[in-house]
Amino acid sequence: MEIYEVLEELEEMVESGARIPMTGKILLDGDLILECLDRVRTMIPEEIRQARWVTRERERMLKEAQEEAERLINEAKRHIDLLAAESEVTKQAQARAQEIVNKAQQVAQELKSGATSYADEVLSRLEANLEKSLQTVREGRQELRQPSGKKAG
Repeated sequence: MEIYEVLEELEEMVESGARIPMTGKILLDGDLILECLDRVRTMIPEEIRQARWVTRERERMLKEAQEEAERLINEAKRHIDLLAAESEVTKQAQARAQEIVNKAQQVAQELKSGATSYADEVLSRLEANLEKSLQTVREGRQELRQPSGKKAG
């Protein structure tokens, strides 16, 4: 029997009790009232124990939910930090890669410029040698064209 049922019994006793006319008072069986009060007293500790258990259980569940929420928040923060770090690493890697590409392009340009200068220098010497050779050929042909014994100059 629950405490509420005993309280309803008491209420019924009061409602069904004999009324004393003109006083508003009710006659009740004292032994029945005392018996109901004793049952209430014995039930109260059980009800309180159950209420405390329910309260502790609710608090435990709230604590677990709070801890889980904090764990999820911390996990999300770590994930965000990881993504931010990866993004930063990616940016740094891209910047470094661009530096390497720029340096390679600069080196290639310098090599090309150096090769062009070297080729121009070699061709210039070849041209000078060819001009000397051509001059020697012209002079030889000129000598061949002059009558024998006559030298120009």
